Amino acid sequence: MHQLRRLLLHPSCPLRVLSPKKSLASLKRCSHFSSSSESQISNSHLIEHLEENPNEPASGTTISVDRSGLYNPTEHSHKQNSESELVKHLKGIIKFRGGPISVAEYMEEVLTNPKAGFYINRDVFGAEGDFITSPEVSQMFGEMVGVWAMCLWEQMGQPNKVNLVELGPGRGTLIADLLRSASKFKNFTESLNIHLVECSPTLQKLQHHNLKCTEEDNTGENVEKRTISTLAGTPVSWHSALEQVPSGLPTIIIAHEFYDALPVHQFQRASRGWCEKLVDVAEDSSFRFVLSPQPTPASLLLMRRCKWAAAEEMTKLEHMEVCPKAMELTSTIAKRISSDGGGALIIDYGLNGVVSDSLQAIRKHKFVDILDNPGSADLSAYVDFASIRHSAEEASEDVSVHGPITQSQFLGSLGINFRVEALLQNCTEEQAESLRTGYWRLVGDGEAPFWEGPDEQAPIGMGTRYLAMTIVNKKQGVPAPFQ
Repeated sequence: MHQLRRLLLHPSCPLRVLSPKKSLASLKRCSHFSSSSESQISNSHLIEHLEENPNEPASGTTISVDRSGLYNPTEHSHKQNSESELVKHLKGIIKFRGGPISVAEYMEEVLTNPKAGFYINRDVFGAEGDFITSPEVSQMFGEMVGVWAMCLWEQMGQPNKVNLVELGPGRGTLIADLLRSASKFKNFTESLNIHLVECSPTLQKLQHHNLKCTEEDNTGENVEKRTISTLAGTPVSWHSALEQVPSGLPTIIIAHEFYDALPVHQFQRASRGWCEKLVDVAEDSSFRFVLSPQPTPASLLLMRRCKWAAAEEMTKLEHMEVCPKAMELTSTIAKRISSDGGGALIIDYGLNGVVSDSLQAIRKHKFVDILDNPGSADLSAYVDFASIRHSAEEASEDVSVHGPITQSQFLGSLGINFRVEALLQNCTEEQAESLRTGYWRLVGDGEAPFWEGPDEQAPIGMGTRYLAMTIVNKKQGVPAPFQ
């Protein structure tokens, strides 16, 4: 552990600084939350009327969604002068099915459609993109995640070979900062095999560039050439799914802002019981929300989630979100950790309980309507950390789940305070301003008290809005900093 302290206090580590004008003018996609999200602990009772009177006409087929608390919602019309390929594709699905599609299917098509999905053919991160993630805010985030990974590696007995997996690595900024700061600890970096789970060809190229990858010069016959990150001399591979990552080695998995993009099913309580919220095409050819006239297959997932909730948590709930992909992914992670050893770190914005109505769309750092010009805005929903816990524990008895704790607690316990002080000793005034701003955005709560610029550019803290949770093999004990 003394090596890790040396890393935190080392002032000469390369400093990656964002342009203050760009970083401050940009707002993180979850820096402002809807007022409806604040009351998500309120929940409804049971699914007692789920199958009652399925043919009864809906008492209210229009959906009223409270978006009054969103940051600067834009006026718009669903009508479009020329329909995009994705809009035509979505309408084609609805027409072919002869009826509406689930919110989850809509969300999945909008984000990851192979031809026109939001994440597929563009760089959506950073000041010039649609939102900013923690690694883009400050290099200290990736460095602290590196400290966590090294601590877990030590608890695992410092194995000679480890799979380090990141789900949805964006530009590769987090893993690049992790490798750059850990490069002096050769025993650790030489054990790593980097595996990036990424479906976007555009982002894969960015990750290759930012990790400073090169193809290994291998003249041996029948030996597959490897891609090597020159940041620490570690091999790097890309995969479209976690299941494609080779098994058999101890595995460290990082899922930062990955779960929030997984598609959710939305439900609303009506007079006839719980109904699934669906996306349909209106008479004027715009998209609209409707309620299912009878129970849908996803209703089984709703019943499963309700069984995990406390009775008081279900009181007065009118809306509910369920994410089956999160349950499946967590089960896969837990089984991999159970068989191979290691652990997973999940950091995202969400709740440690049932999630109500949180789905949101962000375009150019501003909230917009979910159905407005699909494919041009990011869609994301709060992460249900309680559901992750139950899914992991049901998948394997050999894993333990710890947290969630706030991002501020997580980073603070790993030593971010010492790190920022060390970096401030050896930087310009411009760099110091960027460091202080980045530090506040990572660990602060609300607007930074030191800010003297325009109010609309004030840095907003993510420290309590993001939560961190870990899933580990029980043989390794409780990982830092969840003791």
